[in-house]
Amino acid sequence: MMIRRRSALLGLAASWSLGRSSLALAGSASGPDDPRFVVVILRGALDGLSAVTPYGDPDIATHRRSLLLPEPGQEGGLLDLGGFYGLHPALKNMHALYNAGEMTPIHAVAGHYRSRSHFEAQDYLESGADTRLNSGWLNRAVSALQGRGQSRPDGYGLAMGLTVPLLLRGPAAIGSYAPAGSQHPDAALYSQIMALNASDPVTGPAFRSGMKARGFSDDATDIRSAAFKPEPGRKPDAFMRLATAAGEMLADPHGPRIAALEIGGWDTHAAQLGRLSGPLAQLDRGIAALRQSIGENWKHTAVLVMTEFGRTVRMNGTGGTDHGTGTLAFLAGGAVAGGKVGGTWPGLKQSQLFENRDLAPTTDLRAVTSGVLCNHMGMKRHALTRIFPGPQPEPASGLIRTA
Repeated sequence: MMIRRRSALLGLAASWSLGRSSLALAGSASGPDDPRFVVVILRGALDGLSAVTPYGDPDIATHRRSLLLPEPGQEGGLLDLGGFYGLHPALKNMHALYNAGEMTPIHAVAGHYRSRSHFEAQDYLESGADTRLNSGWLNRAVSALQGRGQSRPDGYGLAMGLTVPLLLRGPAAIGSYAPAGSQHPDAALYSQIMALNASDPVTGPAFRSGMKARGFSDDATDIRSAAFKPEPGRKPDAFMRLATAAGEMLADPHGPRIAALEIGGWDTHAAQLGRLSGPLAQLDRGIAALRQSIGENWKHTAVLVMTEFGRTVRMNGTGGTDHGTGTLAFLAGGAVAGGKVGGTWPGLKQSQLFENRDLAPTTDLRAVTSGVLCNHMGMKRHALTRIFPGPQPEPASGLIRTA
């Protein structure tokens, strides 16, 4: 894989539904192979060094020894990605895709901005610009494809959830749909409500009783817990359900061809080693569900998994990591040239860290996105100026299978 570096630019020289998950779908871009493109936003900032650990870099233990899992081949260890990197064991389905040549992680990736604010970074991530816009780059991509006649005349689009994320807001028509009975507040919201009412002699016990009646275990309803965990089988996996619905819609000959999903739970400031497995497993199950429900059309599908920024290389005092810069993106799908780890590894020596704290970014996320849009969705290079205002990164090559 060849992904060009833009060192000077990169700094080397919202929606809620279905718990923490939501889905948006947009209109078709039906080329000769009828390609599908799915974007998954991980809200909260994924720690890429834990999702794909460069265990072959000797400096990683200096910064985060207590966060490291055993190396591949050991009990509970990482899943091998070729001898230098290891995939988190919660991503077993993603590992199977990697071994099948249908998944590639891209390391040390970052957006074009350098904000460590969730709100600003997510706006920039979704708008694709250096300032807050009222439209998202994926909506503008749909619009550009429609302009080339690569869509049904009605410009059909669908957002699964209560709102349409900024990523898919804009000139292209987007509808909305929320499955009945699927709206579940996430665990963090339960925790906050109970914490606010803990000292109240009336509402405090009432909340605890109600949570137990809804199937939460005793430790889950303890407000001192880091997060609530309902007993197995009590709460459906919202992201898996959304991914299944997305796959079914994308598989429909008359359905949409571009989709956006999101999943939260990645802001691991404390107790990261135990907390990260849950969201990673949800992501893993969701990608597997999407693959199954989309059926034969998986071979025409590319899935981009991205997050607003990375996390610090060094562990903090509460066993977590703070807001950082360089992180990880995943590309998966039958149309993806997988089975390798992409990007340029910057190293983890103190002198190699970005601003003395973060994984140094070496790949512009927009280059990855542009590569998928041009080489998978058939977009012309000149159209990228409409998608990503400002300086244009070179579209990444080698991401998509060629005939």
